Amino acid sequence: MIELGLSRVASLLQQTPLTWKAIHIAGTNGKGSISAYLSHLLSTGGVRCGRFTSPHLIDRWDCITIGEKVVQESLFRQIEDKVKLRDQTLGIGASEFELLTATAFEIFNHERVEVGVVEVGMGGRLDATNVLNNVLVSVISKIGMDHQAFLGSTIGEIAREKAGILKPGVPCVVDNTNDAEVIETVKSHIQELGINSSFVSPVQCAELAPFFKDLDLEPHQQQNMCCAVSALNLALPQLKPQMGTADVFSLLPRLADVRWPGRLQNLSLRPLIDRTAPILLDGAHNAQSAEVLGKYVDRRMRSLEKPVTWVVAASSGKDLAGVFGSIIRPQDRVATTEFGPVDGMPWVQSTDAAELASSIQSIQDLREVQSFGGDLLSAIRWASGEAQGGPLVIAGSLYLVSDVLRLLRESQK
Repeated sequence: MIELGLSRVASLLQQTPLTWKAIHIAGTNGKGSISAYLSHLLSTGGVRCGRFTSPHLIDRWDCITIGEKVVQESLFRQIEDKVKLRDQTLGIGASEFELLTATAFEIFNHERVEVGVVEVGMGGRLDATNVLNNVLVSVISKIGMDHQAFLGSTIGEIAREKAGILKPGVPCVVDNTNDAEVIETVKSHIQELGINSSFVSPVQCAELAPFFKDLDLEPHQQQNMCCAVSALNLALPQLKPQMGTADVFSLLPRLADVRWPGRLQNLSLRPLIDRTAPILLDGAHNAQSAEVLGKYVDRRMRSLEKPVTWVVAASSGKDLAGVFGSIIRPQDRVATTEFGPVDGMPWVQSTDAAELASSIQSIQDLREVQSFGGDLLSAIRWASGEAQGGPLVIAGSLYLVSDVLRLLRESQK
């Protein structure tokens, strides 16, 4: 279950002083991409860098990387067992995410990481990652309506929770393309703390324009890259021993190597299906990220005026109209399915596929909607047949993305 608060994770780590500095990132969308850009820039600049993001993609330990490589399963399990034993011995009763956070931080210590790039799990103020006490810079990415049951019913309330990672004496970077109410809320908190801040948008990052053009980036990708570069610039004065005289902009060409699975990812699903054309895999799971996906699909995949075929699933409790109303158009075909149990996150449940099909059918006048229950492979095969080589997109949940990648990995063994 989800139980926000800092006392339990603080107890888990009370005998483990963190030996590394952190860059801490909160927000609703873009956190993972900013984390990926930052860890890549740091690693290529000569810094021993760890990264902790959530949720995991395929295996529980792939949310932790050291020097851009996923931590070894054996080390993960060894340190996780130690953390769990401490939890039991002290009678702390930590949640799954708190145990995972403590495990990641202990691994960073063990691996002698110099900088840890840490993504907030949920919210910020009471998120387990907010026990960090040696932060170089805080980052607030794009904030939208999500997890209202825990963070508040308005965008202002949610923004206040996210801004709870900001700390006295620690400079921050804020995505300046956020809604006006978000910007006002975050600015107010910054003023209370009296900290230096940088509100960033692509217009202010003119030096990055050539890279945006060369990499053919979407607007939100440009924004995330700007936030990452701005954060590293703020952190740089404290990284001189590791990075020497390295200039952030000299490292920018290396960003072309960054791949963030499950975000506008084009990939082949062979041998799962007999289709040579790639499909688009995207973890859009809230109204804000779905709007971005919808614009991308409309601009890049509907150019031949062919309908798009979708395979979709959603976590229980999501705003189905807000997500799927932004991406599915009349005459599209849709296969609804369900993702399986999420390792380490038993509270996450998939929306019933039949219920999802009914909801989507009420949003748009669609050509065809088929429900496949938990049979993801059948849903993909049906969609591939319906698409006949045309646009095919799998979206609606990061947990669905995980299941697709897991299926593909199994098929290639």
